[in-house]
This record gives sequence, C-alpha cells and structure tokens, in this order.
Amino acid sequence: MVFFATQFLPKGTITYVKDALELEIAPEAFEHYSPEMQEVIEKYSYIDEKGVRIVSWDFAKYVNHCCNCNTMSTGYGFEIAIRDIQPGEQITDEYGIFNISREMELQCHHNNCRRRLSPGDFEKHYRHWDDQLRSALSLLLAVDQPLLPIIYPAGTGGLYGYYTSRAKYPTGRSITSNTSRSTPPTE
Repeated sequence: MVFFATQFLPKGTITYVKDALELEIAPEAFEHYSPEMQEVIEKYSYIDEKGVRIVSWDFAKYVNHCCNCNTMSTGYGFEIAIRDIQPGEQITDEYGIFNISREMELQCHHNNCRRRLSPGDFEKHYRHWDDQLRSALSLLLAVDQPLLPIIYPAGTGGLYGYYTSRAKYPTGRSITSNTSRSTPPTE
C-alpha cells in the first residue's frame, strides 16, 4: 500500500500525530505474541523513547521510506512536511531517523538513494536531518495545521519549549532517540 497527498501540503504542515488511538505494545507483551504476529508488529510499528512499539491505527503505518523524503519525525509526537508536497505525490519518510537495528535494501529510485538503510545511517546523516527539521518547524505556526488540536499531550511540552527557546531544540540523538522503527515496510 502507498500513501499519497490529496491536496497541497506546504512545508511545515503536520502530517502525522501520535494520538490516544495508537496501539501500544510494551516489550514484555511483544514477547508473548506468536512469531508470525511479531513479524507483522515489527513491520508496521515504530519504537518510542520508552521502548514501546507503536502500531498506528490509521494509514501512517503505510508511509514508505525515501532517501528524498518529504516528511520526518520531529521527536515531539508528530511528523512534519520538510518540503512542499504536491497533490498526488507519495508521502514518504526517512527511516534512518528511527534507529533501525538491521540493514535493508532500498528502492527509492531517486538520484540520492543510499541503496541500503543501515543502523549507522543516523550517525552519518543526523546533522542534515536536524537542519531539515529546524527549517520545517520554523514554519509550523505559519501554515494551516488541521492536526494541531490532536497532538498527543506528551509532545506539546517539548514543542512549547521549542517556541519559547529555540536554543533548547533537541539535536542529534535527542531528536531521534524519541523514535525508532523496528522493521520499516519497504516501498
């Protein structure tokens, strides 16, 4: 399954919010699932800062990786458009920010495709990703935000801190340590 924009989404638009409807699977609970179910959970979940697997109830679990992604996780409980997204364009994400545990082949079909996603990608690219996130977050209040009212409360404190003191914006490990994807779905 692939997820496409149905309308123009300007850079800075919130594209995903972790909300109260997400299925949360604690590490000890994960071990009690059958191997077949664990495989499905791993494919369609990400791991939050507490080690809990989050399975989205909506289409977020179908967002594919792209080395030239148009959205990225902020570390504040939501994802944001890091560039303008045109109607009909596939919504994509950067899985390297999710601290993956094993290598996987990529098929982004972009000139800048890394061809492989590996656990070391975060260390190589986090500065660039931080710059992209800062740029997008600077537009957060300048564009229409239909999802802003449902931002999960855990993300709002850090977001408020960003706007009151941008110097406190988390960088590097502190941004991406809030989320990890166990096994991203492939394109």
